[in-house]
Amino acid sequence: MMNLETLHYPTMSSDSLNWQDFDASGLRFAVVVARFNSAITEKLLEGAEEALTKAGAAQHEVYRVPGAFELPLAAKMLANTHRYHGVIALGAVIRGGTPHFDYVAGETARGLQDAALETGVPVAFGVLTTDTIAQAESRAGGADGNKGFDAAMTAIEMARFAFRVAD
Repeated sequence: MMNLETLHYPTMSSDSLNWQDFDASGLRFAVVVARFNSAITEKLLEGAEEALTKAGAAQHEVYRVPGAFELPLAAKMLANTHRYHGVIALGAVIRGGTPHFDYVAGETARGLQDAALETGVPVAFGVLTTDTIAQAESRAGGADGNKGFDAAMTAIEMARFAFRVAD
């Protein structure tokens, strides 16, 4: 299995993440993807699936919803099944000329956090909130890496964390 502890993956800040607990063997994940801004979200999905495959996840299932605003309900529904060790939520909210961005981005973040807190199942936040399409493209497999990969790695690490806490 590939050792990514030394991988310095770029984030939106200048900091790097050193991934730990990269072993996803025996773990099952749900990946819920917003269809809105699909040119971006499909690239996020590719990154998430790459991470899950490299980490040796036992299984993952992909579900699609209309947009980012629908991600929290889907994540909570999937977490409540207790079939998954984690849920990975992927979406892209790109600022436009109206306040719509602020409502969708904020409520999506809050809703995903609530889903994790209410169910006790890790829900990884892989939702881009950018000012431009170019920024989103850069974070979906471009110069700034793939935040879908990061979200999957977060889900793996938090699923392993949950196991350690339960022991």
